[in-house]
This record gives sequence, C-alpha cells and structure tokens, in this order.
Amino acid sequence: MRIIDAHVHVIQNIAGFGAKGELRAIGNGQAIWSTGDIINLIPPELGEYDVTPEAVIKFMDQNNIEKAVLLQGSFYGFQNHYTYQAIQKYPDRFTGAATYDPFCLEKDKIRDYLFNKLGFKIVKFEVSTGSGLMSYHGRIDLGGEIMDEVFSDANERNLVFVIDIGRPGSLSFQVDKLRNAILRYPEMKFVVCHLLAPGLNDEKVVTDELKKLNLPNVWFDLAALPSNVRPEKYPYPTAQQYLKTAKEIVGADRLIFGSDIPSVLTRDSYMNLVDYIMLSDVFTDSEKEKVFFRNAEQVYFGG
Repeated sequence: MRIIDAHVHVIQNIAGFGAKGELRAIGNGQAIWSTGDIINLIPPELGEYDVTPEAVIKFMDQNNIEKAVLLQGSFYGFQNHYTYQAIQKYPDRFTGAATYDPFCLEKDKIRDYLFNKLGFKIVKFEVSTGSGLMSYHGRIDLGGEIMDEVFSDANERNLVFVIDIGRPGSLSFQVDKLRNAILRYPEMKFVVCHLLAPGLNDEKVVTDELKKLNLPNVWFDLAALPSNVRPEKYPYPTAQQYLKTAKEIVGADRLIFGSDIPSVLTRDSYMNLVDYIMLSDVFTDSEKEKVFFRNAEQVYFGG
C-alpha cells in the first residue's frame, strides 16, 4: 500500500525552546534542556546530532514511504530554511510547512520571506504548553487578536494551516476557540495534529471535542497517537479505540497517517507505528488507502 507520512521532522541543528528553556544536542541522539533534563531525541538510524533529508529518504525507502510532509516547531527549533532546502532538493519526495513566532516585531518581513520568496504553501503552528508558543509566551487566546491575524494572513495566502493545540486539560487546548476560528475561514484547509493528543482515559474528550471540530475543512493527523497512550504497548488498544471513535465522528476521509519521527523512534519501531493501523480492523482496505495516502495527497500535494 502507498504511504505518505504526513508528520516528519528534519533537523539541521537541535535548537529547541520550551517550558524547560533551551534544548541542545549532547550527542548519541540525546539532548539536554536548561533544567538539566536529558531526553532521547534521535534514533541511531537517523542520526546523532541532526536528521538530514538524506537520512530521512533512506529511512523512507527502507519502509516503503513514498512521500513525507516536513513539519516543524519549537521542540526541535525552527528549521525553515533547512526544510525549504530539503523540498527544493527532493521535490518528488517532500513537501513541508513553514513556521514563525507571531510575536516577532518583524513578522511581516518574515512572512514575506517564507511565503513570497521561498514559496511555502503550508504553515504550521504548535501552540502547546510543553514546547509550543504557550510554553514561553504564556496563555495565548486562540480567538484573540494575535492569532486571528495569523489565521487571516494564512487565509489570504491560501495556505494549508496545520495546528497543534497540545494535550487535553492544558492551557493551549482551546477547542472552542479553534472551532470559531475555523468557522471564520471556511475556505482554508486546517489540519489538527495528533488527533488532539489524547492520553489514556481520554475517550470522552476525544468524542466531545472531535464533534466540535467535525467541519468540512478540517483534517486530523494521527502522529504520535501510540506515544500519547504510554505505557500501553503495541498494538495500542486505546489508540485503536480512538481511531474507531474518530472514524465514526469525522470519517476516514479526514484522517491522515503521520508518525512524528524522529523522536517516536527512540521508543518504538516504525513497523509498529504503521501496523497498529494497517493490520487492525478499524478501517476497510479502501479506507486504509485514504488514511495512508489519498487524504494527505489531497490536502498537502494537491492530488
């Protein structure tokens, strides 16, 4: 079956910033926060200090992945130019999103460079409290002036808008505000990351909030769903139940496979991340073709 992985990261330099301060590489695929906390970030098969486009393509070839969507955010550090270079060098394998901090005083020049000069057609915002905008700016109202200007600008540029609003219960998890924003821009495609990032015992949250976002211009990527139900192991029965719920509410037409590599590969194999969906009975074969390929092709590649 053809696969597009719609949630992949390339990393020129680990330059993350979040609630724990800066994140910097220390070798052996590990990185350290300003708090002294050390995390495993890159698996050996993808690198030690960085994740190059070539390493990702080699990995894609080994795992029968036809194309990938390169996303970014504060966790690894913004990688706009590196992402652009990867897309330019391998246009048949990659598309990708730009990102920026809307609090930058010269954001207009930044946007001109990213979208007019470099030509990005996708924008991604991680607003989470762990390693997104709200991790270092504090609470930001998704229905407020700052974010509405961001939405409006993306709409005028006809961009695909990808957003990660963090985990249920966090300050960034503002589903009602996001719904209102989406309703204001019905012509713009929105992709909500991680199927709203539910943990164990979040079935009610998934059910209630997906119903609010069940709108014709909204898709959901499935990246890191297994990671978010830790310590549950493959085949992740809770994650599979969330997929069933999502299919019932929004339909298989609006679910998009993504992995969130590289960091997820420090905890699990790529085969497991594919097979818990591919080998399950959640989707029919025709629905799997949509989830693994056709939906991403439609949203990100204009197919």
